[in-house]
Amino acid sequence: MSRGRIQKALSGFYYVDTGETLLACRARGKFRQEGRSPLVGDWVEVRETGAGEGLVWDIEPRRNAFERPAAANVDQLVVVASLAVPVTDPFLIDRVAAIAALKDCGVAVCVNKCDLAAGEPLAEIYRRAGFPAVCASAATGEGVAELTELLRGRLSVFTGNSGVGKSSLLNAIQPDFSLRVDQVSEKLGRGKHTTRHVELYRLDCGAEVIDTPGFGSFDAQELELELKERLAECFVEFRPYLERCRFVGCSHTREKGCAVLQAVKAGEIPASRHASYVRLYDGLKDLRAWSPPSGRGRKA
Repeated sequence: MSRGRIQKALSGFYYVDTGETLLACRARGKFRQEGRSPLVGDWVEVRETGAGEGLVWDIEPRRNAFERPAAANVDQLVVVASLAVPVTDPFLIDRVAAIAALKDCGVAVCVNKCDLAAGEPLAEIYRRAGFPAVCASAATGEGVAELTELLRGRLSVFTGNSGVGKSSLLNAIQPDFSLRVDQVSEKLGRGKHTTRHVELYRLDCGAEVIDTPGFGSFDAQELELELKERLAECFVEFRPYLERCRFVGCSHTREKGCAVLQAVKAGEIPASRHASYVRLYDGLKDLRAWSPPSGRGRKA
């Protein structure tokens, strides 16, 4: 029996790095019976079956797990954004950050393509909210060293809307990756998905990164009951103010005497972050414990 980490999941095989070899493994049938699946980033025990193949025998306890993208034991989500083509809606960043907070996962923001459009206005919003944020250009190399330092010693998931340059940044950090990139469509304002599966890469700088197919792979199922109950605390810059509101059960959307709203008015909380909070709150407020997941429930 050997211990290793799953580097890639593709076509029913889990590619496990044991430190000595890379094994193409199937998973034991018991995982399906238990409703579990191995994930990229999992530490697992494998039983070699010969000829470079094996069987995933057991999965070690996880720090966290994401259903979509299918990844585990993630230290931080690196949200890649752009103020050039395509322009990233800050709500997308805030949605991902809220999910990460539920998963005990850090968040860093990288505004790419700053050679085409200044990224500082967007980056500063997230610095003020308490997140590490860098401006970078995969084309010129600006900010790449700073981004590399944010990755060092961590397992990070790169995500962001299609076309913002996730794969280009990884190529800039380590050119021998040679990840495929496509041009952004001028008509649609977005790029083609060039990442087709979830895969973990080890960098020479001592970091590990997981590349994913984009924002669309974040499962809306995760924006349900748990997030509804904990939404305010998932906006980390709200936390110092949550116990200062005049009324118990304050929604932090429009109430008089709300300390969060006062902090927004005073410029202590970025207005765009609060707008994203309200948008998420409005989408979740009518959710009930008995409600089936959207699109998956049976009609009565």
